[in-house]
Amino acid sequence: MVRPASDNTRKILSPRHFHLWKWARAALLFIVFCTITPEAAALSLDLDSIASWGKFPRFCVNVYRWGDHFFNDFDSTYVESTGKRWNIKTKTDSWSDSYDFRFDNRYRMEMVSDPSTSLGFYLSYMAVSVGYDVNISKYLTGSDKVRSRFNFQFNCALFSAEINMLSNDVGTTIRRMGMPGEVEKVKLDFSGINNKALAVDLYYFFNHRHYSQGAVFNYSKIQRKSSGSMYAGFSYMTEAYHFDFSSLPEADSEIPSNWDHNYRVSSKTYALKFGYAYNWVFHPGWCLGVSESPIVGVRKGNINHPGERSTTFSLNNRFRLGIVYNLKKRWFFGLSGNVTTGLINDPEHTLIANTMSGEASIGFRFDLW
Repeated sequence: MVRPASDNTRKILSPRHFHLWKWARAALLFIVFCTITPEAAALSLDLDSIASWGKFPRFCVNVYRWGDHFFNDFDSTYVESTGKRWNIKTKTDSWSDSYDFRFDNRYRMEMVSDPSTSLGFYLSYMAVSVGYDVNISKYLTGSDKVRSRFNFQFNCALFSAEINMLSNDVGTTIRRMGMPGEVEKVKLDFSGINNKALAVDLYYFFNHRHYSQGAVFNYSKIQRKSSGSMYAGFSYMTEAYHFDFSSLPEADSEIPSNWDHNYRVSSKTYALKFGYAYNWVFHPGWCLGVSESPIVGVRKGNINHPGERSTTFSLNNRFRLGIVYNLKKRWFFGLSGNVTTGLINDPEHTLIANTMSGEASIGFRFDLW
């Protein structure tokens, strides 16, 4: 079961990072346990032992091995498996959203939300994870505001699939306002916001035998030698933004008069995603990973004119940076950051919307048999 990762989530039972054929292996073991005969007394979870239980277990093992080879084939000179099924880790995660308006008269208004931060502990067996998260934002910033975010990752050596959703209907903070050369730093609470966004990505790694995205960002593999890969795929996004500026009389004269103090966007975007990622193994056990991907497509919907649907050019970008240290394949220590940027533009304004997130993890891999 996958649940949104919101700031007020207290208990989570979710596979945060899915490994395609590890999930298949977990399903295989469940099916086999349901079909073995009572005579199979001394059980072993080694694949060869499972195959010896009978025709159907042998068939399942053969299917798993074929799929694992097809979707997770890699060159062991560059990438290697962790060799462990279990891991326990503690993780802290923090994220924020920002909105930078530039109006046609060059007036600027920048909004940045306080970070939403959680601290959690997780126990995982292959793709299945049980964890407990605590919202610690109110202890760090004194804010009780709750925004929600959901992310899902499904990846193997060959490709990656991701779903990201966020919503903010509790408010943000205006940090800058003014004309060019006269922009002032301010701190004004702004509650007139109700934003929702969804992004679905599916992309293929061209050099998947030498490069592993999971080595840095999911801790599911270990990169042994430096390597990179081009990747390409498809992206689908929806945006539903609403800003009510009526509570800001000082900005009335700067906001386009035909907006009636409200800014609304409702759109769907269909895009192609192109990018490059590189893992730099600069010392044994250490790996620094970077990934950059422009997303270019078309946006269908309306911008501040609900009855006027149009098709416009769409430009977005995703940047990721991470570093991991693996100690003898058992201990891992990781830091990662992610910035997603979207551009909305028409003759009356430009809006640059960003989502920034960071994660720090410490974990231990092990086997029980």
